[in-house]
Amino acid sequence: MHGPMRMPGHWFDELAAGGGSPEAVGFLVEGERARRLVLLKELLGRLEERPALLGPADLGAVWRTVERAAARRPGCVEELLLSPQVGSWLAHTLRRLHGALAGSPLWVDAGHLAAVALVAALRTGTAAQFVVPARDGAVALPTLGLARLPGIPLLGFHPVHARVREGELLLAPTGRGTGAMALSVRPLTAPPSGLWWPTHRLPVRPGGPEVALDDTDPYRDLDRPIPPRRFTPRELGTWQGLFTEAVALLGPAPGPRSGGTGPPAGTGPGTLRPEEIRRIVPWPGRLENGPVAGLSASTADAFGSMVVARPPDGAALAETMVHEFQHSKLGALLHLFAMLDDDREEEYYAPWRPDPRHLPGLLHGAYAFVGVAGFWRDRIGDRAADPLDLAPFRFALRRLQTRTVLRTLATRAGLTGPGRRLVAGLTRTVDGWLREPVDGRAVARARAAAAGHRAEWRLRNLRCPDEERAGLAAALRTGTPPPPVRPPLLVPASERTHWQDVRGALYLRTDLAPDRAPDVTVPGIGLGVAVVAAPVFVRGTRPETTEPVRADVLLVRGEAAAAREAYRERWAEAPGDPHPLAGWLLAHTALHPGHRRLLARPERFAAAVAGVGPEGWERAANLLAAPRPPA
Repeated sequence: MHGPMRMPGHWFDELAAGGGSPEAVGFLVEGERARRLVLLKELLGRLEERPALLGPADLGAVWRTVERAAARRPGCVEELLLSPQVGSWLAHTLRRLHGALAGSPLWVDAGHLAAVALVAALRTGTAAQFVVPARDGAVALPTLGLARLPGIPLLGFHPVHARVREGELLLAPTGRGTGAMALSVRPLTAPPSGLWWPTHRLPVRPGGPEVALDDTDPYRDLDRPIPPRRFTPRELGTWQGLFTEAVALLGPAPGPRSGGTGPPAGTGPGTLRPEEIRRIVPWPGRLENGPVAGLSASTADAFGSMVVARPPDGAALAETMVHEFQHSKLGALLHLFAMLDDDREEEYYAPWRPDPRHLPGLLHGAYAFVGVAGFWRDRIGDRAADPLDLAPFRFALRRLQTRTVLRTLATRAGLTGPGRRLVAGLTRTVDGWLREPVDGRAVARARAAAAGHRAEWRLRNLRCPDEERAGLAAALRTGTPPPPVRPPLLVPASERTHWQDVRGALYLRTDLAPDRAPDVTVPGIGLGVAVVAAPVFVRGTRPETTEPVRADVLLVRGEAAAAREAYRERWAEAPGDPHPLAGWLLAHTALHPGHRRLLARPERFAAAVAGVGPEGWERAANLLAAPRPPA
């Protein structure tokens, strides 16, 4: 009998601060091991109750192979069972058995257990013989690659005879007249070919650990099985180069900045030991609205794995690896500790998303972006890693945004004891960062970018109640005092449109702002994030609008008066668009700092000027920003 797992308090506090020593992360891995074994036991129990779920496969023969392999080399089999490939398949299959998902024939998903057993036999030199499912004439071997039967391709799902002897795998079709032929291959040593696609490996260092680059496993996506998409040699070379650059940036972290105190090198927020990453999955396709810039995703079912759209450079990949591994750490912590009530009401502001978010999502976002902020903090002044000196702005922006979310969690979430300890630890980290000196111009740009995103988010996602709207419109007509502030209402999801904060992206590189927009595409900074559905976490921006308008350029350059007029003109071209309305408020408050209270509730301004042209905007601003008499 195994006793309960007990995490030492100092390891929890290391993780709660956003970082974590190898020992603390190792404890999370042990927790994932225990959870994986529990899930595997549940799967075996269900298959024993209903052996027909495996189709032509024999559960006894399959599992006896795993047991023999584990007796021969237990560490090797345990590493396989803990792999992201097995984790994603296992969770998907259990959801199917629970009726939560539909898809391919159930015997194909359940029978993938036989492919796991084949890999265990191959890795340990154990003999085996049984039936495995094939998808379109190919058998996926988790962690090893994909074997394709020669001859006429088998379409759909078919059982295939499999035999392993002394490291050689023989696959043969079960039916006659299919046109497919048998394949013999040694998966552990065979070079790539048209019939054998081994999993790509990215070395962290010569002769050291490797990270899988997976373009073949059917369960490599967030949940549902997908077909393989094999890299071209050029694509593979690109990813190898990006990973090498990223690993160089993620090398030994510097000590505390500015002579301050902090956690030991390599354990603080934003640091990542690349060997802790298990797998990188290049984004396997396109979304409905086209390619996605800066998109990445992860699932709590596959610790240390991440789906990543090809980044522009090694620094972007390193940042993404930090971001997604933060999700993996928090996902593993949530498997051990209940942190907060599972409130799924999507009504809260997340500064890196275009839509309202629920509280569990806010917690994941805060934890991930503490890591991102720490990553850029450690690269301030490092011209080799940050030749354009963008790290101060990125750090200043992320620490400010993350603190906003932590305040929401502390005041609105139903936190448990461990949850309060986690949020308190993250808050101490970010509050310490907010006291650190950063280039003043970068801080000013970060504040402007954060204010702009929040103002437009509120205009797009919140509205005043009808009674308040009527009172605001009447106050503008008559000059009477505006009605008191009431809690805003969420705009129904069916009425929202996706948007991208192109204005905020301009603050990253003001030197690239075109003289007359739109002339060039300005690189984004990932201010928006695509939809996230637990236990899957996705970040990215859809480039539906990648060009700033002229008014945005003027505002970012500090020409507030000209920007205000340009936003009026833009409104005439696109009446009702929240973007120019938010921009006008930002320009107006830059000219009149005493009116900044307008940015706290921009939806009130929108309600007051509904049906009123831009000529009435300044009068509405003066009315709503006037000092209020005491209640």
